[in-house]
Amino acid sequence: MDFKNVINKIKPKKPVSNTALLLTITICTFVAMYLIGMIVWGGGFLNPQQFFNIFNNNAYLIIIACGLTIVMISGGIDISVGGCVALITMTCVVYLENKGGNVFTSLLIALGIGLGFGIVQGFFVSYLKIQPFIVTLAGMFFAKGMTTIVSVNPVTVKANELFLKLKEFEVKIPGVGSYTRNGTFINSYLEIGAIVAILTVIILWAVLKWTRTGRNFYAIGGNAESALMLGINVQKTRFTAYVLCGLLAGIAGFVYMLHTGAGNASNADGAEMEAIASSIIGGTLLSGGVGNIIGTLFGVMSLKTINTIVIASGLTDPWWQKITTGLMLCFFILLQSVILSARKKKLGTAAA
Repeated sequence: MDFKNVINKIKPKKPVSNTALLLTITICTFVAMYLIGMIVWGGGFLNPQQFFNIFNNNAYLIIIACGLTIVMISGGIDISVGGCVALITMTCVVYLENKGGNVFTSLLIALGIGLGFGIVQGFFVSYLKIQPFIVTLAGMFFAKGMTTIVSVNPVTVKANELFLKLKEFEVKIPGVGSYTRNGTFINSYLEIGAIVAILTVIILWAVLKWTRTGRNFYAIGGNAESALMLGINVQKTRFTAYVLCGLLAGIAGFVYMLHTGAGNASNADGAEMEAIASSIIGGTLLSGGVGNIIGTLFGVMSLKTINTIVIASGLTDPWWQKITTGLMLCFFILLQSVILSARKKKLGTAAA
């Protein structure tokens, strides 16, 4: 038997892509952290509901992180999404509670505000060629200022029955849950917002993987000039990325309102930075061209799991979570740089 030929058949025909490699690292990191939490601290980590609460409590963050991932893959950035979520939440809450509005119209308002931000900012970045950081910084300040104009005081939805029913609606997970001290079994559950976030991840993953638009996002992020030479409309593709990010911010704002049921000027404060951090932890490169929606999901989960571990360790002051987030972000940026540099050198040597 010719063992050399057998080994050559077993070996992969082409190396694993950078996106797949970084995704694998992110998933392994999350699994390792959660297992450590279960072994060392036990308690809530052993309760299935705590795992599902990562989705329930951070559904809006998952959605805006997905939007940011698309923009970052295409070589841009958007730091206005947090302010946009706050503005949408406050506007919809005031409309429902003070104006006697209905849930369907408030959803249209949320999508309209998000699309408005996406279209305007996308036009400035794509067609007027203004730096995306400057454009979206202006958008962030505008959104936060408009939030206080809509209402300076916090507002809570108390009178809209349909909204309150949607807010309290839970999707039970069959056969998954925990027992109380008296032996009663309680099913784990997901909120509507968590279901929307999961569906968003699945749809965007399919778009990036199997559609021409998705491939174009990667192409212009990797090298816009080469993409232009291949016949890709770079301006239109970049504009589409910002519009999609704005639409997702609109959905996220409505999901945030469904979770909290209240509007406040400080809603989603710092969410844009958490979304960027989650995207980077999930394997998205700031330079563009590399990223994965599934990785972003695990990036959010990793970020929130490490925060839970910090609290379980007794470090309950909020600055410890920020310090840990910063250290984790720096670690992943350094790890990505080292791995990709070593991988590029190895592939270059193999080609030679």
